[in-house]
Amino acid sequence: MVTLPQEGQLVFAVVKKILPYGAFCSLTEYGDMEGFMHVSEVAPRWIKNIHEFLSENQKMVVKVYRVDAAKNQVDLSLKRVSDQEKVNKMEEVRRETRATKLMQVALKNSKSKKAFEKLKLEIEAEHGDLYSFFESVRDEGDVAFEKLDIPKELRKEIEDLVAKYVKKPVVEISRVFKITCFEPDGIWLIKKALEGVPAHYLGAGRYQVRMESEDPKAAEKEMDKIAAGVEKSLKGKDCVFLVEES
Repeated sequence: MVTLPQEGQLVFAVVKKILPYGAFCSLTEYGDMEGFMHVSEVAPRWIKNIHEFLSENQKMVVKVYRVDAAKNQVDLSLKRVSDQEKVNKMEEVRRETRATKLMQVALKNSKSKKAFEKLKLEIEAEHGDLYSFFESVRDEGDVAFEKLDIPKELRKEIEDLVAKYVKKPVVEISRVFKITCFEPDGIWLIKKALEGVPAHYLGAGRYQVRMESEDPKAAEKEMDKIAAGVEKSLKGKDCVFLVEES
């Protein structure tokens, strides 16, 4: 039985044949299954010439908006794909491609006889996809391997590769400290308050403080701690201290 994509699913398509009323496309993730895109689904406005928007062999992210299982027919839409959905789909494929390469390296290095496709299906049944499994190995350790039949040597290779290549995403936290001091030695007081703080002077008493972290919550707490320290240093002085989002 042929597996069909789901309605609302984002898929990769390659334009194969263009007609005045639409285009036939092949779905690369479904064995080059044929899908059809009506001209009304190409762009959000009326189209005089479909060739202005599509060309043969063009690769794109499209949305499956109707599936007729009885006729084995898949209808596609380009206009219904938002910019963010396109970015998300591209990232999904990038992650899966990277995960596939890592798993193949792990299998090779461990000299495991476990078939890649069989292993992939087992992991997807428990974790959804390969990359999510690698993230679970990174974040949860032994728990990620529960219910999976993975040989000891292969498991060690996976753990080593994850430690080396699957890093937590780094986020940047940024705030603007606005400090105004009316004391005679105001400049010195500000300098002392910001001692050890990763601050960049923006002008007019405004200082940008940035920090990067793999843990957004921890970074927020650290930023609050820094702000509290600056405020404490200026306490009792004729100074005004404000924190702004940047």
